[in-house]
Amino acid sequence: MLFCHPQPESYHQHSASYIREALAPFLKDEEARLTAESVCKRSPLQVVLCAATSPAVKQQEETLTYLNQGQSYEIRMLNRKLVEYTDISCKYVKSIVRVVFHDRRLQYMEHQQLEGWRWNRPGDRILDIDIPLSEGILEPRSHPMHLNTIEFLWDPVKKASAFIQVNCISTEFTTRKHGGEKGVPFRIQVDTFSTNEHGEYMEHVSSSSCQVKVFKPKGADRKLKTDREKIDKKALQDREKYQLSHESTVLKECSPWPDALNLSIHSSSTPSPVYHSSPTSCTFTDGNCSPTQPGELLVPACSDHLLPSSSPQDTQQWLQRHRFSPFYRLFCSFSGADLLRMSREDLVQICGPADGIRLFNTMKGRCIQPRLTMYVCQQQARPAIKPGAGDIYHALYLEELTLIDLSEKIAMLYSLPLQQITHIYRQKPSGIHVLVSDEMVQNFREETSFILSTIRDETTDGYRVVLK
Repeated sequence: MLFCHPQPESYHQHSASYIREALAPFLKDEEARLTAESVCKRSPLQVVLCAATSPAVKQQEETLTYLNQGQSYEIRMLNRKLVEYTDISCKYVKSIVRVVFHDRRLQYMEHQQLEGWRWNRPGDRILDIDIPLSEGILEPRSHPMHLNTIEFLWDPVKKASAFIQVNCISTEFTTRKHGGEKGVPFRIQVDTFSTNEHGEYMEHVSSSSCQVKVFKPKGADRKLKTDREKIDKKALQDREKYQLSHESTVLKECSPWPDALNLSIHSSSTPSPVYHSSPTSCTFTDGNCSPTQPGELLVPACSDHLLPSSSPQDTQQWLQRHRFSPFYRLFCSFSGADLLRMSREDLVQICGPADGIRLFNTMKGRCIQPRLTMYVCQQQARPAIKPGAGDIYHALYLEELTLIDLSEKIAMLYSLPLQQITHIYRQKPSGIHVLVSDEMVQNFREETSFILSTIRDETTDGYRVVLK
């Protein structure tokens, strides 16, 4: 049997002192190693949001920054000599900026919350980028299905500035909307990636974020002023418990957002709405086609209707053919009958005004109305017994009031080679032939009737068409 004998207090003190002295060299080496690792692991980027921090935040808490809804704020991507800290050798890196919820509970409900916001604010985005003010960024993108995310490329050996606009306010996601200061806090997070050996932006470089609250226009300025006045009224001893207000907010390092890498892969493999930017100008292309891939754009015919009997798979293919891929996932379980039951107002609420109206018109099979309708009858070799008897007229629908469009319609109707129609004349009652031009087509009256004859031109081996 073993017995434990209590040791005198002096023994414990001597033992502890002895152990500390024995381990001192090792502890010193470990501390130096940890310090070196922290320096090596320091983020190669420093991201700064040019907006003042609140002074009403205690020392141990995270900084809080107030923003005005729709106002442009600069995010500076500061250079820490990136090449010296990492093995990045690519010319550009990609940064993904997003506005997310700060509260863990709302993070789990992010999809439902954003869908509800989309329903209440059709056609709007939570996060936008102000291209004219931005500097040093290339190819800024925003995907129609990711309302809270933007991305852009920039040169890591130079500084870059992206001006962002947050269009939602904190009270839009609270049950009781009593004002901005009772609203939910957001986080602005920036994830940066470099290219791998395949040229895809998948190598994580850094991630950083900060906490913000968004108010209605000028509400952030009033809230910041109120906080400063409250702190100024406190005793000097109490003021020391609070952080000092700074003109800019330095984003702190954090873990990458869970779907940041997936979004980066997706955006590099599938085209999305792109601002092809120089720092001062941009153009916005359609979400389904790329300027380098014009062949993928299918122009739907009026006969390609969505049928009530269409299965969900057929409906998905129909949406893709008609350039509604941004809503592919939204309507993934809808059959043709489900979509056709929706009203114009329903589609505008879901897809926004522009795409909602276009989807409604496409579903209903509304073709483009012709600008001019005219009727032609081919001249018969033998005259009819009665006036008008045996005369069969065909309708020509011109979408463009041009001679070329008229020639194409006549060639299609009478199976003539278009290149063999050399001239089109209009025969006046006096018998003279007037050469038809674009101006004459533009002055044709609606639903005018013509008798059409074709004359073989032996010199050119073509046809001259006469309208009378």
